[in-house]
Amino acid sequence: MKYDNLTLLTDFYALTMMQGYLETNKQNEIVVFDVFYRINPQNGGYAIVAGLEQIIDYIKNINFSEDDILYLRSLNKFNEKFLSYLKDFKFTGDIYAIPEGTVVFPKEPLLTIKAPIIEAQLLEACLLNILNHQSLIATKASRIVLSAGGDNVLEFGLRRAQGPDAGIYGARAAIIAGCSSTSNVLCGKMFNIPISGTNAHSWVMSFSDEITAFREYAKLYPNSCILLVDTYDTLNSGVPNAIKVFKELKDSGHDLKFYGVRLDSGDLVSISKKVRKQLDDAGFKDAVISASNELDENSIYDLKLKGAEITVWGVGTNLITSKDWSSFGGVYKLSAIYDNNGNSIPKIKVSNSTEKRTNPGEKKIYRIYNKDTKKIETDLLCLSDELITNNNDLIIFNSEDNNITINLKKDTFILKDLLVPIFKNGNCVYNSPNILDIQQHCKEELESLSYDNKKIKNPDIITIYLSSKLNNLKKDMLKRVIDKN
Repeated sequence: MKYDNLTLLTDFYALTMMQGYLETNKQNEIVVFDVFYRINPQNGGYAIVAGLEQIIDYIKNINFSEDDILYLRSLNKFNEKFLSYLKDFKFTGDIYAIPEGTVVFPKEPLLTIKAPIIEAQLLEACLLNILNHQSLIATKASRIVLSAGGDNVLEFGLRRAQGPDAGIYGARAAIIAGCSSTSNVLCGKMFNIPISGTNAHSWVMSFSDEITAFREYAKLYPNSCILLVDTYDTLNSGVPNAIKVFKELKDSGHDLKFYGVRLDSGDLVSISKKVRKQLDDAGFKDAVISASNELDENSIYDLKLKGAEITVWGVGTNLITSKDWSSFGGVYKLSAIYDNNGNSIPKIKVSNSTEKRTNPGEKKIYRIYNKDTKKIETDLLCLSDELITNNNDLIIFNSEDNNITINLKKDTFILKDLLVPIFKNGNCVYNSPNILDIQQHCKEELESLSYDNKKIKNPDIITIYLSSKLNNLKKDMLKRVIDKN
């Protein structure tokens, strides 16, 4: 659901630290946090970022109500100085983000927050909650849409989603990633996106016989007549009765623009081929065959590989829950602190696990495209004060192994700055596009990936690269920390 105030949707430690910052006079210290993730969902070749519109709504509406203050006071953990500070709390910092629907890769900042530390600390949990969920579902949906190879994919996972919010915002993320419609009516209303649906087995079972159920449904919806044919016997009853109804519609003068049958059980390869033949032999070659039944990108990929005659795919549980990959894994890490003279001091997390080491400093991201193919080569992290152009040769360093480099010759590549300003001095400076424009952006983003990056199975993985300046900074900081300890 859409809440006006998510201010207390935070982890308790954020509030205890905030009080600590106030008590130690650190509340105005300017810091930089990066939001990023470490592994592509499903071990795929990319992810799709989503959730920015809801993040903007959250930040715009941050305020501690009187009821919130009363609740916090009742915990006997916070002093009156801190509670008084919260009464006038407002976000005053800057946020940069990669726009929704953009293809992204591990360990690059999806959002960068620059703000007083007491403000930045509050945002962590809610930002991650929104971004992690919607990016996970958008990525899953994108994989399903790609496996369908241009066929329509319908999202209808509401009844299996983990609560109303997951159903609404999961459906929104699925539309961003390319699903053509959702069954979720409230989501359709909230975001002005197409909704669709047919009927359940209970409709067919509620009538005295199947043909009557089909006829009554066709009377109501002659221009979008999709009949569920597997309640009793798909091939010997369902499809023959559907054909009778289609003929009756046609004979009564209806122009059959969108019509067909839905399968929800059985061997979808074998049955769909036989259904296709029955429909074609009856003269209904343009009738669609839609299918559901626990589908995901892998089952759709295999069904199409085996020649299933299905052109519309209804996907529910496995999409809306990202059943095989439960978490996006986004994290919120400190990357810089400003000193009293306004100098940005880079910070790094070293960790015993090398995969958890962070990239220090205040950064920006350039996307590098091959000038000829217009395909993504890699993403380049550099420090925020660096200006990178394609007017000179460029040597960049693999972020996982700095012994691996790429030499880019001038004028052979195209650069695009990925992070755009969202908030400046606490004011929103970004207008979120409508959902279908975001969907179109996502489609174009996916087209900029190579075929090998988009493969459902065994894709090529794009590793981000570092500028020479950032690579040297990281090496020096790692050496100093390791030597010191």
